[in-house]
Amino acid sequence: MNLKNAQQEVDNWIKEHGVRYFNELTNMAQLTEEVGEVARIIARRYGEQSEKESDKNKDLGEELADVVFVVLCLANQTGVDLQAAFDKKMDLKTKRDHDRHHNNDKLK
Repeated sequence: MNLKNAQQEVDNWIKEHGVRYFNELTNMAQLTEEVGEVARIIARRYGEQSEKESDKNKDLGEELADVVFVVLCLANQTGVDLQAAFDKKMDLKTKRDHDRHHNNDKLK
């Protein structure tokens, strides 16, 4: 599924199952909360913090999907074509970063 289709699927879900989109500030707070949940899993599972027993069954993929869902909501409600923005960003990063990363001694 491409991002344009994902945006449409989220919009359809909001229309069929939700009442409306939360406002942009509420969704921004929701995004922050979801990113925090991802950070907690990463920090405890892959970082130096010990993982609490209650966190061991948390699904990183599910939390990342929550982040994507809210990002898609924000894109929809602010009129951003995320596919076009992503394609543009990838083109920029490819042109800008290819040699930079290959020449970075820290990455060798």
